[in-house]
Amino acid sequence: MQTQPSSSITIFHNPACGTSRNTLALIRNSGEEPQVIEYLKTPPSKETLRELLAAMNMAPRTLLRKKGTPYEELGLDDAKWTDEQLIDFMLAHPILINRPIVVTPLGTRLCRPSEEVLDILPSPQQGAFTKEDGEAVIDAEGRRVHRAA
Repeated sequence: MQTQPSSSITIFHNPACGTSRNTLALIRNSGEEPQVIEYLKTPPSKETLRELLAAMNMAPRTLLRKKGTPYEELGLDDAKWTDEQLIDFMLAHPILINRPIVVTPLGTRLCRPSEEVLDILPSPQQGAFTKEDGEAVIDAEGRRVHRAA
């Protein structure tokens, strides 16, 4: 996987996705400027997609995005499709790749919800952070806010 020398973090990002925007903002709130790959414009190679899936210990079917994609019209819920065929579908239709995927020195993760990125960021949060929907995630001291159950 290629990353820019300026950052050890890469995000496969869709700027139209609120979860992806929140995840990117949390990375930046840790003082890092990640390599941002807008995967709809620059889809990963087959090899990179395989590497991401392996690093997340995830089957291709688990990474498929259903909402707002050609998932149903392509009949991807059919068990007949092999992992390789599902990867080929994701490469042909990158919108099928769920997002955001973040790669750091501490791991690779599908960050849904966006707070998942906190477990793999090498640097702590540097200040308060509130998601776009108004949910507080990080307090002024950079600590995670835990919601009441």
